[in-house]
Amino acid sequence: MKELSKHFDHKTLEKKIYDLWERSGYFNPDTQPNIKKNAKPFTIIMPPPNANGSLHIGHAVFVTLEDLMIRYHRMKGEPTLWLPGADHAGFETQVVFEKKLERDRKSRFDFDRDTLYKMIWDFTQENKIHMENQLRSLGASCDWSREKFTLDKDIVSLVQKNFKKLYDDGLVYRDERPVNWCTKHQTSLSDLELKSEEQIDSLYYVKYGPITIATTRPETMFADVAVAVNPKDKKYKKLIGQSVLLPLTDRKIPVIADDAVDPKFGTGALKITPAHDAVDFEVGKRHKLEILLAIDRRGKLTELAGEFSGLKIDDARTKVVEKLKKLNLLAKIDSNYKHVVSRCYKCNRIIEPQILTQWFVKMEKLAKIGLAEVKSGRVKFVTKKFEKIFNYWLTNIRDWNISRQIVWGIRIPAWFCPNCPPIVTDGTKPDKCPSCGSKDLTQDTDVFDTWFSSGQWPFITLKTNKKEDFKKFYPTNVMETAWDILFFWVARMIMLGKYFTGKSPFKHVYLHGLVRDQDRQKISKSKGNVIDPLGVAEIYGTDAVRIALVFAQTAGNDTIISEEKIRGMRNFVTKIWNASRFVISQLVDFKEAKKYKYRKEDISALNKLNRIIKEINSDYTNFRFGKAAENLYKFFWHDFCDKILEQCKKRIYEPKSKEDKLAAQAVLLEILETSLKLLHPIMPFVTEEIYQNLPIDKKEKSIMITEWPLGN
Repeated sequence: MKELSKHFDHKTLEKKIYDLWERSGYFNPDTQPNIKKNAKPFTIIMPPPNANGSLHIGHAVFVTLEDLMIRYHRMKGEPTLWLPGADHAGFETQVVFEKKLERDRKSRFDFDRDTLYKMIWDFTQENKIHMENQLRSLGASCDWSREKFTLDKDIVSLVQKNFKKLYDDGLVYRDERPVNWCTKHQTSLSDLELKSEEQIDSLYYVKYGPITIATTRPETMFADVAVAVNPKDKKYKKLIGQSVLLPLTDRKIPVIADDAVDPKFGTGALKITPAHDAVDFEVGKRHKLEILLAIDRRGKLTELAGEFSGLKIDDARTKVVEKLKKLNLLAKIDSNYKHVVSRCYKCNRIIEPQILTQWFVKMEKLAKIGLAEVKSGRVKFVTKKFEKIFNYWLTNIRDWNISRQIVWGIRIPAWFCPNCPPIVTDGTKPDKCPSCGSKDLTQDTDVFDTWFSSGQWPFITLKTNKKEDFKKFYPTNVMETAWDILFFWVARMIMLGKYFTGKSPFKHVYLHGLVRDQDRQKISKSKGNVIDPLGVAEIYGTDAVRIALVFAQTAGNDTIISEEKIRGMRNFVTKIWNASRFVISQLVDFKEAKKYKYRKEDISALNKLNRIIKEINSDYTNFRFGKAAENLYKFFWHDFCDKILEQCKKRIYEPKSKEDKLAAQAVLLEILETSLKLLHPIMPFVTEEIYQNLPIDKKEKSIMITEWPLGN
């Protein structure tokens, strides 16, 4: 019988073990050998990591939790599919690539569309390989034969076909409306891609003839088309319908009445600038006002601003205020005005609204679909508080701008012919315009918001793999991801999945929290508390990292992690190894028997084992993974090592009889083997290596397909 080495050499053994798993074919439900008759499939679609960089500690959390569920259900004999993927991540990846270009003193605008796309493609493919190997290092037992990329040709084709269906069903429209515009990245952003924060600015009171208005943005006044007051505000009643002279110009603008004006804000009179404010745009539509542009897409004042033309926003504001003061047109300045501004979530620049023609998804019908799926219980949130947040958001949702003015992504399958309606197809270019017959057609240069394709991920991955996959594995069982993309992704998957397939894409939603350090600070580069999961795994072993991430973790709450915690869990790995080494060394002369002459303490030990089996089954089934880790830790270290093992030692060293020694050996072996199985979903590497060295008749070549303990 082979002895275990003195130490678990994770640096050498982890790769060897993973290679064994991958070669076995057991990750693939088609070749999974332990499937029980009539067992229902268990499926998780992996949240595809961005193919633009290395995995971080947040990725390690989802890998651990999802792999834990997959290994548990695989051992239960269910056909188990964990489908991996990688996300092209549209805007996110283009931003990362732009930073790379900036380091080389270049810009994306230095390249034509096709060249830039090819450069980003090569960049992501290289990162994708690196990222997938990192997933392997973390022990992800996913089916690599079914791996998908969000820009695979079959994925792109299906996304474009689904866009056409939405368009044909009247749920997609093209309209000229204010959009959230980032002047740095030169693209529109959805409401969810904004950071809203309170800040203190100056509120300027500017004289428009007989009316004084209050504004934080005097530099946009050159595009004003009206002054609006509330129709119930008596102090302005006589001025409604008259005109006032727009300061710094020779243009007159009307005074209008609109219920959108808050009489308590400022003076109760507002400048109306439809091109640069979403509320003003709606007011302008109601009153059929023209739209003038004072700030261009680069964040500079247009020719409309006269002497201020070409200035950046902040410089223009300063100079306009100076001019207003000089001309005695500034009544006063409130320098302590608190308000909320929207910023780009990537570059932190204040969003500059722009009027653009964009593609929008009507959300009212889709929101009702999503709300009904959750209300009916067809989709259940493991943490109930997120159900309330989900319901609130969908009840107050606005139409979704899915156009992005970038190169990297799935191009919108729409073609244009001058003076004709857009032609939406399934991705193929039409021969001619159906309205006028012209063959002079140009494709839309915009691409889809990455969340539009990602929102279809569970069913498009299964529909573009093996023919029977969608029927067999959809709906999936669990969507596990971070709570901060509940709206970005989870809600959209529920709505679009149900809309396109008639079924919700998953049955349970498990949302994990943010990762924080031991002082409960968010892990971030700026705080200098970043933990590289692969780096610490190299030092302490992957199993130590995995159980540290799971230990005391609860759904919906933040995960507390530190190197000290990982180091402590490395000690637990060592404890498992040393205890196993001892037990195996004491089984040299052990021979299995049909019956054993158990003592009272043996029966008590086996009863404890039975209780822990039931507890762990309950914990795993009910998504209490942190509690399962704690229960296993306490049982193995304190019950098994400190008590049961010590009780059996003397009987093995100084046996009163062969039968008594045999019973002690049998108890140790049964508890050890069962504990390894219970621990395997969380700590797969060390448990596999020990299992391979157990002196038992192994029917299965790997612990991951052994029969899961159910207890008596």
